[in-house]
Amino acid sequence: MSGTFVAVTGPSGAGKDTVISYARERLEGRAPFVFARRVVTRQADPANEDHDSLTPEAFAAEEKAGAFALSWAAHGLSYGLPKAVDADVGAGRIVIANVSRTVVPAIAARYGSLVLVVVTAHPDIIAQRLLARGREDAASIAKRLGRVQVEEALRSEAVLIENSGPVEMAGERFLTILRDIAEHNA
Repeated sequence: MSGTFVAVTGPSGAGKDTVISYARERLEGRAPFVFARRVVTRQADPANEDHDSLTPEAFAAEEKAGAFALSWAAHGLSYGLPKAVDADVGAGRIVIANVSRTVVPAIAARYGSLVLVVVTAHPDIIAQRLLARGREDAASIAKRLGRVQVEEALRSEAVLIENSGPVEMAGERFLTILRDIAEHNA
């Protein structure tokens, strides 16, 4: 039996990692859910975006060695998901990961069973969240907000989660989606 890959996408600042963390806290260790941990060429910041970190050189070496099931570049950084994701999906598990929309076609081709979840938020909320991170100045954030529009092709295939309010609202919506997938796969 093949599992399902749940690809969580959306603009920076929409709260993808927050919504995923909400679900992880409630489902971690419970079959059949697996929360894939990304590898990123940026230092981890557990308060905002917890991940494993590698230098660009170490990442390139790991990528060349086949350590990643999926990898991509975005915003001047490299991202990867460990090879273990392949085994988890192959074993019938539901793998959840924050990914770039650019790798969605590769995920669909690789795993077959894909649920695309797009987390969105009001542009003013996104701007506030990005400013609070302190990684970008106002001009960079304004430029990023110009790219917030989700492509229509993705929207038509995606489950949308609005995350402008309390995390519990978006988090509970995401939990319902994950539980529905598990019920469907059972």
